[in-house]
Amino acid sequence: MAADRGDEEATENGEVLENKGDGKAEAVKDSEDLEELLRFLRDARGFDFTGYKRSSLARRIQKRMRDVQITGYMDYRDLLETSADEFRYLFNTILINVTGFFRDPDTWSYLQGEVLPELLEDNPGDEIRVWSAGCSSGEEAYSLAIVFAETLGTEETAKRVKIYGTDVDEDALQSARSAVYPAKALEPLSAELREKYFERSGTNFVFRPDLRRRVIFGRHDITRDAPISRLDLLVCRNVLMYFNVETQAQIIDRFHFALREHGYLFLGKAEMLLSDSGRFDVSSMRRRVFKRREGSASPPHQPVPVRFETGTVEMRDVSRKRMLRDLVLDATPNPKIVIDADGAVVLINGQARAQFALTNHDVGRPFRDLEVSYRPTELRSLIERANTERRTVRVSGAERRVGGDEVQYLDILIQPLWGLDGELMGTAINFTDTTLLTRLQHELNTHREDLETAHEELQSTNEELETTNEELQSSIEELETTNEELQSGNEELETMNEEMQTRSAELEEARSFLEGVLSSVAAGVVVLDGDMKVRSWNRGAEDLWGLRADEVHQQPFFGLDIGLPTSQLRDAVNECLTDRQRSGPVQVEAVNRRGRTITVSVSCSPLERQADGVVLLMEELPRT
Repeated sequence: MAADRGDEEATENGEVLENKGDGKAEAVKDSEDLEELLRFLRDARGFDFTGYKRSSLARRIQKRMRDVQITGYMDYRDLLETSADEFRYLFNTILINVTGFFRDPDTWSYLQGEVLPELLEDNPGDEIRVWSAGCSSGEEAYSLAIVFAETLGTEETAKRVKIYGTDVDEDALQSARSAVYPAKALEPLSAELREKYFERSGTNFVFRPDLRRRVIFGRHDITRDAPISRLDLLVCRNVLMYFNVETQAQIIDRFHFALREHGYLFLGKAEMLLSDSGRFDVSSMRRRVFKRREGSASPPHQPVPVRFETGTVEMRDVSRKRMLRDLVLDATPNPKIVIDADGAVVLINGQARAQFALTNHDVGRPFRDLEVSYRPTELRSLIERANTERRTVRVSGAERRVGGDEVQYLDILIQPLWGLDGELMGTAINFTDTTLLTRLQHELNTHREDLETAHEELQSTNEELETTNEELQSSIEELETTNEELQSGNEELETMNEEMQTRSAELEEARSFLEGVLSSVAAGVVVLDGDMKVRSWNRGAEDLWGLRADEVHQQPFFGLDIGLPTSQLRDAVNECLTDRQRSGPVQVEAVNRRGRTITVSVSCSPLERQADGVVLLMEELPRT
C-alpha cells in the first residue's frame, strides 16, 4: 500500500510540474504572438510599436480585444486583416490622447516666468522656433501660443514665434487643426484668457485666427522621422514614458540634435534624463525642464612660437668669459657633462664630479671609458641616436644603486649642440635627481590604486543605485501610464454618465407625463404585470375602491379586498394574456368605497411591447 501511495504522489507532482510548464510555455507563446502582431501592424499600416513598453502596450491591445470579444493575438490579427475600420479603433485605444490646456499649472508658470525671459534674451529679434512633440488634439501647442502671447504680446508673437505640433494620430491632428474645443476643455483657463484667445461658436470655442496661423500641425513619428531642427524650445510631455529604455535614448539623441545651443527641453512629470548630464543642464528637476549645453569645445590654444635672434658679441676678455662660464657651470645644481663631436669629455661640473666620482683629470678622456657612460643606463647609443636624429633624447627614471639597497632615480637629458654653421659641436648630458619625486610618485600610485579600488566599489554601488533609480523611474512611468489610462477611462465613464443622466431625465419626463395622463382619466385604470401584481393604480381607481396607489403597489390583484369580485375577472384577464388581444367588457356587481352597490364595466387590454401584463379599465355604469 505504501508503494502504491508513493506512485500516486509522484503522479500528482508530475501533473503539477507539467501544469507549471504549460503556463510558462503559454506565456512565451503569448509574447511571440504579440511580437508577430506588432510586426504585422508595422508592415501592413506603417505603425511601428516595437519600441513601446510591452507591459502597457499589451494592456492596451488586450483592452481592445476584450471589446471585440477576442482572446488570442493571432485571432485578433485575422480580424484586422478582414476589417479596415478595426485598425482605427485599435490605434485610438493604443494612442492615449490625454491632454489639456496648461496641464500641471505650476510647470507652465515656471516656463512663462523663468524659461521664456531667458530664451527671449538669448534671441533678441530672432525667430523663435518651438516644437510640441506628441501634441495630441492641440491643447498643448495652443497653450504654448498663449504663453508666448502673454510674454511677448500678441502682435510680436504673430511675427516671431513659430510652433510645430506633431503626433502620429491623424484623428487627433484633425481635431487640432480645427482649433475648436468644447467649454469643458477650457475650464483650466481663466475667464480672462478664454475671452482673450477664444471666440464662441455655438456651444464651442475657436482659437483666435491670427495666432492659429503660427501653429503648424503635421504627422511625425519621433522614433523614426527626422527631427525638426534649430529649435529654441522642445516640449514633449508624458510621451517618453511609453517607450522602452533603448528607444528613449534614441529619441533623446534626436532631441539633442534638434535643439540649438542653450535651447530648452520640457518633459513630463514622470520623465527624466538619467544619463545625459554631459549634454543637458538641469534647469528645474521638479518641473522636468532641461537646457542643452554648448556643442564641441573650441580648438586648443596654440602658442605662437618665439623666434630668437643670434648675434655676435665682440669678445674683449676671452679668459675672463671662460672663467665666468666655468663658475656658472659649477654652480648649476644638477650634474652636467659635455663631450665634443669626437666623444671626448670637455666639461664636467662640480655636481657631476661629486655624484659620479669624477675629477678634472677625466676631462679629455673618451666618454666611453667612464663608468657613467653605461651606468645607470647605456648612454653611448643614446648619444649617437640624438646626434643622428638631431633631437633631444630623454631617459626617465633610470635606477642607480648607491651602496647597499639604496636606489637613486635619475632623469637624463641628452642634447646635441649645433654651431652657427649647422655643424655638430658636441653633446650636453644633464642629470636630474628624481629620487624623492619618484618615491612620492610610487606612494601616490599606491594611494591611487587604493583610491581606484575604493572608487570601483563606489562605482559599483553607484551603478546599483542607478539601476534602482531606473527601476523606480520605470515604475513611475508605468504608474503615470496607468494613471492616464484611468483618466481616459474616467472621461469615457463621464461621457456615459452624462448620457445616462440625459436618458434618466427623459424617462422621468415620460413617467411624469404618463402619470399625468393616467391621473386625468376619470375611469379606474389598473396595470398588472405578468405575476398579476399591481404596477399602476390611478386616481380613478382610488375614487372607486378607496385604496391609495402605495397601498396596493406590488400586491396580488386577485387577492385584494376592495369590494370588487376580482375572481369574476380572472377568465377575461387570462384570455387577454393568452390571445394578446383586448377582452371584455365584463359587467360585475361591486361595492364602491362609499358602500354603495354599483355595476362596473371592466375591459382588459394587453400591454404593448411587454411579454406579460395587462391594463384594466373600470367604469361605473349608470343605474337604469
